[in-house]
This record gives sequence, C-alpha cells and structure tokens, in this order.
Amino acid sequence: MAPGCLPVIRSYCQSYSRHFAADGTFTNILGMFFTGHDAFRERHDQIFKGAFRGTTKQEDVVSIRFWRPDVAVVETLQTVNGVQKLFPGTSADAKGRLRTRLLQVFVKNNGEWKIAVYHNVDVKPGVSVPEPQ
Repeated sequence: MAPGCLPVIRSYCQSYSRHFAADGTFTNILGMFFTGHDAFRERHDQIFKGAFRGTTKQEDVVSIRFWRPDVAVVETLQTVNGVQKLFPGTSADAKGRLRTRLLQVFVKNNGEWKIAVYHNVDVKPGVSVPEPQ
C-alpha cells in the first residue's frame, strides 16, 4: 500500500460510518452479524483495505418508505466495480461487477438521522436487476 494511503482509507471509513448508530446492527453479504458503530467502522476499514481497495461503488435508491416521521426504510441497489477478489459465495455479473441490495432502517433522534439496521445481500446469478442509473 502506498505511503499515506492508510490515513485516506481510515478517513473514508470514518466518513462512511458517521451516520451509523452507536447501537446499530448490520449483516454483511457473507451473513456475518455485527453490533455497534465501532464494529461497523472496523469491518468496513478491513473491506476498504482489502477486497474493495481501488473499487468504485454506485448506489441507486430503489425505494424510501417512511413508516413514521422518525423512521425510514431505504433500499438501494449497489454496483461495485473493480473488485479484485470476490468474497466466498458471491459472484460477479456478466460485466464483472458485484451487485448487492442494501436495506437500511434510519431512525431520527434529536433531529439527527442514524442507520439503526443495515442488511446487505448479494444479487445471485440469473437474477435480473436494473442497470445503474
């Protein structure tokens, strides 16, 4: 890894995780379950230093539903380009991209939205999904 790269990745992970709740839960595309902001940040730090290093990600909103004024469920379709080594049990689409569906539950407390639940699943071969916008 190039000198200076780790601080950039660390900064990105902190930025990426800043809206994750202190007691939030998340399930990654491998089915691993984690609790808490620190675990979320640390796991994504590992991913960005490893399998997702040098990748680009596009997130397209599929749906947003407000169950209450302070609770929203957001589903996105993610496209990750440039993955050098896929996670076990995942596969690339015909264009070599990792496609996932990410479901997040946002909760508003004291005027601030936080991710309370984050559940990511990979799109399996043969499942039709729209192209990124």
